[in-house]
Amino acid sequence: MKRALPGDELVPTPKWQYTQAISIHAPATAVWQWLVQIGQGRGGFYSYEWLENLIGCDIHNADRILPEFQDLKIGDGIRLHPQMPPMPVEVLEPGRAFVLHGDTRQGGPSPTTPKGYSNLSWLFFVEEVSSNTSRVLSRFRTDHDDSFASKLGFGPYFVEPISSVMQREMFRGLKRRTETR
Repeated sequence: MKRALPGDELVPTPKWQYTQAISIHAPATAVWQWLVQIGQGRGGFYSYEWLENLIGCDIHNADRILPEFQDLKIGDGIRLHPQMPPMPVEVLEPGRAFVLHGDTRQGGPSPTTPKGYSNLSWLFFVEEVSSNTSRVLSRFRTDHDDSFASKLGFGPYFVEPISSVMQREMFRGLKRRTETR
C-alpha cells in the first residue's frame, strides 16, 4: 500500500514494512474504544493469548471496554511483554490513529550491538467507511543496522511470519468484540 499514513515520517526510509487492514461493521467510535486499550497489562491484543503467554507475555485479552485505558496520550507507553520497555505513543489523533515508536538512536534499548540501531513504528488507524462500517489499518515499519541480529530481529525473516499470523487474529478478535457489542 503506497498511501501515506500517520507516523510514516518516523521511519522515513524503512528497510521493510507491512500494512494490513480489516473492515468492521461498527462505527469508528466503537472500534476506537477497543483499539485504544490494547497492550500488555491493559486490554491485551485480542490475538492468540495462549501463544503470547507461552513466551511470557502475560496477556489477558479484555472482553469489555476498560474505562481506565480510554484516555491515551502522547508519551504513554504500550507494553508488548512485561520484560520489555514500553513503546511510547508518538503520534495521536484521538478517535482515528495512534502510532507506537521506538528508535534506539534516541536512547531506547536495543537487542543489537551498542553500535547497532533499530527504528520502528506501529500504526493503528481507524477510518469511517459509512455510519456503521469502519476500516482499520495497521502498518509496521522498520529500519535497522545491517547486523545479522538486527536483520533477524527486525526484518521480515522472523517478524513477518509471526506478526502476520498474530495481526490477523488481532484484527479478527477486534472485529468479534466490536461487532457483538
